[in-house]
Amino acid sequence: MSPEKLSQAKPLTARQLKGLTARYQRLKARIAKLGWVTQGSVTPGSTGAWRWTRKEKAKTITVALSQEQAQLFKQAISNHRQLEQIIRQMRAITQEVLLLSVPGPRRRDRRFSS
Repeated sequence: MSPEKLSQAKPLTARQLKGLTARYQRLKARIAKLGWVTQGSVTPGSTGAWRWTRKEKAKTITVALSQEQAQLFKQAISNHRQLEQIIRQMRAITQEVLLLSVPGPRRRDRRFSS
């Protein structure tokens, strides 16, 4: 739910808050189980070699890899994608909890504004 819609929603019940907190804790536990993380991509190179490519300070960096290194980097890249997806979920939960568990400013009634 967008922050705009959240600001118009009803406050969280104790049960909803408990559920969101539990979900957040499960996501934290998933992060703790991730292995190595890195950004980039792994592609086959010439003569059976592999290449790991990533951006660093707006420049593309390419490193030659062995088959074994390529497999490890592929897993680390996959872990990074999972991490990003988990973080997006954690941000959404955080916004929902912070906007709906603590009273915000009184909203003006737009029906009567000039």
